[in-house]
Amino acid sequence: MTVNERKERQRFDREQLFLDKAAQLIASEGILQLQMAPLARACEYATGTLYQHFSSKEDLLLALVARNGCNQLKLFQQIAALAICNRHKILALCVAEELAREYHPSHARLEQYVFTEVVWENASASRRQMILDNSKPLSELVSGIVGAALAAGELPDHQCTALELSIAPWALCTGSHNLEQTSGLLAAFGLNKDPLQRYRHMHLLLNGMQWQPLQDLNDTAALAAQLQQLRQQVAPLFSGLCQLTVE
Repeated sequence: MTVNERKERQRFDREQLFLDKAAQLIASEGILQLQMAPLARACEYATGTLYQHFSSKEDLLLALVARNGCNQLKLFQQIAALAICNRHKILALCVAEELAREYHPSHARLEQYVFTEVVWENASASRRQMILDNSKPLSELVSGIVGAALAAGELPDHQCTALELSIAPWALCTGSHNLEQTSGLLAAFGLNKDPLQRYRHMHLLLNGMQWQPLQDLNDTAALAAQLQQLRQQVAPLFSGLCQLTVE
């Protein structure tokens, strides 16, 4: 190993230390309590050294989400390889998002937080680009599942590309998770949490898109059994991944 290679390795290891400790502090104290100087002290480095890696707290938060996104891609790749129909793969991605939020709630809150304007616009352009670059393989994977359904005649194209068709399920999955994550919001409208509601809505959407096989939404027992089966198929996939955040 050359001197430059050793320095780069040391820099990488130091940056991972900062990110690991930041994840721990976020999990124990919350996102808003994270401060750069205490983080540097907790890692036994000067604050200036921390700023050599991250230009701001917002920059650090985006770096943490970008690192976690690599595991999300691995998880989605395994779901795409499951021996289930394409429509159920879309549902399995939604199940994976739900399980990730159950297993790693602080990361779920962080992911929602970093895309607010106050954080996103105050991070460096390079960190924002890293997030966008990491999102491309994810979007390609999801649109690949939609493309496979189009090719198999399971789904009409509705004069849209596979990527355009994939936006609606993605928006429904992400949006419903964010609504549920906002404490008290749904309860304020008299909506009790129903574990089947998100999947009922997803089936409504996919039925409307004429994505075969269509689902009977009145058969609650079948919906519950399907959801349970998908959770059993997806949950073991998490064991092969390194921990998304330190809870």
